[in-house]
Amino acid sequence: MNDFLLYLRYISVSFKSQMQYKVSFWLQFIGQLLGTAVEFFGVWALFSRFNSIGKWTLNEVALFYGIINISFACADALGKGFDSFSTIIKSGDFDRLLVRPRTTALQLLGKEFTLKRIGRLFQGIFVMCWSLSSLHIPLTFKTLWLLGTSFFGGVALFVGIVIMQATITFWTIESLEIMNILTYGGVETAQYPLAIYSKWFQRFFTFLIPLACVSYFPLLAVLEKEDVFLVPLWFCYVSPIAGIIFLIVALQLWKIGERYYCSTGS
Repeated sequence: MNDFLLYLRYISVSFKSQMQYKVSFWLQFIGQLLGTAVEFFGVWALFSRFNSIGKWTLNEVALFYGIINISFACADALGKGFDSFSTIIKSGDFDRLLVRPRTTALQLLGKEFTLKRIGRLFQGIFVMCWSLSSLHIPLTFKTLWLLGTSFFGGVALFVGIVIMQATITFWTIESLEIMNILTYGGVETAQYPLAIYSKWFQRFFTFLIPLACVSYFPLLAVLEKEDVFLVPLWFCYVSPIAGIIFLIVALQLWKIGERYYCSTGS
């Protein structure tokens, strides 16, 4: 509980520091909002030309688009400290974190809460609400459970991926840009139903990186199309747990990386 209160204190300090320059914040917010709006415009242009992708309509794909962007926006804001970990390693500032009486993971999560990500967050919420409204999906307990667990599972998954990227930096020093295939590439992938991809691709993002478990399966139940992927209905309700498990594994790997660390020698 003490760690949780400390983390809230970290966020409060981050808010105050970023709001010192309000014009800069609002410009970044608008930039994020317009940038993600252009992304959805691309999805809309695709459907305006072809009407549907297989059995999927724009309204249905918009639900996938909305929930994955909401999850990624929050994860991106939370994981900024891990995302910039290579600079901390090279400057030797990680030594300072090691001598403090708190876990390094907590300190990096609290390093910066990036407010400008709420531009993507708001845009994702708007698209998701439009999708639910146009599909006439009522906000029952079942729907709220599926959307809520999908959100939390997605946040946990993306934070876990960023932590793994930072963990590799203990050995490589430089952050590997190839990991962006799983972060930004994962967002692009999950904006569409997984059924449209080839089988090996579906297996990769189901069993190795459980992107399908946190996004695709629960939304199949929301749309009442779980038979498309031949999964039992009960699995759609519990599959987002895979994102939390992925985060726990990433934190364990982070501890292994910490034991390997031997400072910069500066």
